[in-house]
Amino acid sequence: MVRALARVARRVARPFGVQRMEDVATPGARRRAWIDFHIFDHGALRAIWRNLHEVAPGVWRSNQPSPGQLARLKAQGFRAVLNLRGAKPFAYYHLEREACARLGLTLVSLPLSAGRPLPAATLQELHDVFLRLPRPFLMHCKSGADRTGIAAALYQLMIEGAPVTAAARELHWRYFHFRGGEAGVLDLMLETFASAQAAHGIGILDWIRDGYDPEALAIRHARSRGRTPGPRALPPPPRRAEWQHPTPPGGAAT
Repeated sequence: MVRALARVARRVARPFGVQRMEDVATPGARRRAWIDFHIFDHGALRAIWRNLHEVAPGVWRSNQPSPGQLARLKAQGFRAVLNLRGAKPFAYYHLEREACARLGLTLVSLPLSAGRPLPAATLQELHDVFLRLPRPFLMHCKSGADRTGIAAALYQLMIEGAPVTAAARELHWRYFHFRGGEAGVLDLMLETFASAQAAHGIGILDWIRDGYDPEALAIRHARSRGRTPGPRALPPPPRRAEWQHPTPPGGAAT
């Protein structure tokens, strides 16, 4: 039902030209961006449901923040935002990028997948981002459920050294993550690591480097759901993080 509603929303949105945007510099573009953000990207719902939770000291998770919510985070002392939806030519990204630049927040965009295993190189890139991001920071995807959930779990494992049982709580129905669908591959990933750790005492980073097989994971998950694994179930290409640093006095953001 959710996918059907999303398809209807895309068809409704298309005549308004709000699916892809180059920028929000003109008044007309800004109006279209706000229509897209609040209606078709569900920003109106997120205004009352933030899905905001603390992951670790100085690290928080949520759904997609609005510019106003980013301003409130800045006032609370936040220094950075990790956008797990990626730097895509849509209204949510243009509005977020503009707000972070105006507020002096570091913005890092690293797209993750909710329904496909993440490539090892993307997981290693995520670890590097975790190490470099100034605290406190907020990580988010669209709903704060699946992509944010696996990123929060990996933060617990990679940085906090938490046991897998504790990290796996970041993938939970209370955050609106449900393992019965495609996103269940994320739960399977953590379970596969837990089995390897129990058998060999391996850490998460060593497992990602030496024991992680995302293609085998994709095939196993598809078959567990009674499906033939097709190209859309396999890992996406590795992604690199895009950094937007605060603008220094008299300079330009990088």
